Amino acid sequence: MNTISSTTDQNFIIGVDVGTGSARAGLFDLSGRMLSTAKQDIAIFREAGSMVEQSSENIWSAVCNSIRNAVAKAKVDPASVVGLGFDATCSLVVLGEGGSSLAVGPSEDANRNIIVWMDHRAVSQAERINAQGHDVLRYVGGRISPEMETPKLLWLKENRPHVFNAAWQFFDLADFLTWRATGDLARSTCTLSCKWTYLTHENRWDPSYFEQVGLGELAQEQFQRIGTRVVDPGTPLGQGLTNEAAKDMGLLPGTAVGAGMIDAHAGGIGTVGIGGQPEKNLGYVFGTSSCTLTSTHEPVFVPGVWGPYFSAMVPGMWLNEGGQSAAGAAIDQLLSFHPFAAEAARLASEEGVPLPVFLANHALEKASSKSDVVTLAKGLHVVPEFLGNRAPFADPHARAVISGLDMERGMESLLALYIAGLCGIGYGLRQIIDTQASFGARIERIVISGGAGQHDLIRQLLADATGIPVASPEAEEPVLLGSAILGAVAAAEFADVRQAMSELNRTAQTYQPATGKVAELHNRRYKAFQSFQQSARDFREV
Repeated sequence: MNTISSTTDQNFIIGVDVGTGSARAGLFDLSGRMLSTAKQDIAIFREAGSMVEQSSENIWSAVCNSIRNAVAKAKVDPASVVGLGFDATCSLVVLGEGGSSLAVGPSEDANRNIIVWMDHRAVSQAERINAQGHDVLRYVGGRISPEMETPKLLWLKENRPHVFNAAWQFFDLADFLTWRATGDLARSTCTLSCKWTYLTHENRWDPSYFEQVGLGELAQEQFQRIGTRVVDPGTPLGQGLTNEAAKDMGLLPGTAVGAGMIDAHAGGIGTVGIGGQPEKNLGYVFGTSSCTLTSTHEPVFVPGVWGPYFSAMVPGMWLNEGGQSAAGAAIDQLLSFHPFAAEAARLASEEGVPLPVFLANHALEKASSKSDVVTLAKGLHVVPEFLGNRAPFADPHARAVISGLDMERGMESLLALYIAGLCGIGYGLRQIIDTQASFGARIERIVISGGAGQHDLIRQLLADATGIPVASPEAEEPVLLGSAILGAVAAAEFADVRQAMSELNRTAQTYQPATGKVAELHNRRYKAFQSFQQSARDFREV
């Protein structure tokens, strides 16, 4: 095998992204060019009661295999890999003494030691916490979500006290990965600020919050189990890769490892530096769920939008985080209801593309332009809140609305439903942007990333639905680039994250919003979206 030798003074960095369904590794040079990527699926387990679980051992194995395969594909000398960064979903990892796995659910399978971000078992715990109204909730948009970690910890204490008591460490998944790689127990400001109620701007936990909600023992233990050393993303950890982790990955011991991030926030690091003014760019990560990432110089408090979090994404700036718990997943769910979906999926498979891509391609054939595709959804409206409203209402009980269905069973009817669903995603995004702007967090550009938002039609529809330009990044995999930036900073290849963002975030294409009649049509549809959404809230208890 031909390799690029480290003696050429060409160094490389690796970004690792652990999403809901897979672990991916990307190998980059220091200009931000991706040389290779590799992926391995990870197991997911579902139980009644909205329980969703994973295995940290399964994820670690997938991470290491992905890294090995990415290095092999690029044909580079492992000695030339100087830095490694991780991002991951905001899932809760529970470990016993010695790093052993503890069962987090009634399966009693110790390998299932992760409560996944989308798991909603802790809804009642979140509601009780919110009812108490502690001041730290100001920094999560006024209401804590069952997707966050303290409600999940409270559920564990109340429902599996033997596991809660036996736990040695509770980790956010990204922090688990850096600990497993380096042996360093440091946590990231990104994970702890966004999901654990750590007050980064004051460099402290608030013990009174934990006492009030019923987790006082964590405060009494001086927070030993959830993090006592908190560092910015990209901070070098330990002495780099341990011998054991290096062997698992096929890399050299001592390779620099940067403190990690939540996956969506890594997408922000890989995108919002475009133009050198991150405060003007809203990072929009459109995947299974969606995430909006808005940076400001001063804290902006927006009810129903998470944050403001200090230094959770762009160092020295405040972050507001919104989005929806189901985005790409909402489109998949929507399509599954239609009688023609199975046949369309078969046709898509014959063409070798996913069903949404197949439908987007066919929609373009039906319309005179990408913007005119909205006319295919005439009379059909979708509020795609199948898994609640993450922002701006912070309402886990919200549910989807579909209005205008008929009894048609063919391709045109399925296309109309698909386009209406995409418009619903766009109007949900517009609602978040409008709400933030009303409180002072204004943006000029949406920078999109994520697997569900790669098609030209989707990007144009989002620009039209929101009335704001949508930019696509030059990076083929901006989330992987974002995590690789953390490794590059840890390896001192850049002075800091801001410098790396400024140099490596570049625009490939910008989609300008439609004007005239198409813009007026979207305005009317947006009003209908808001009306249906309100009606669903008004009548869901009937």
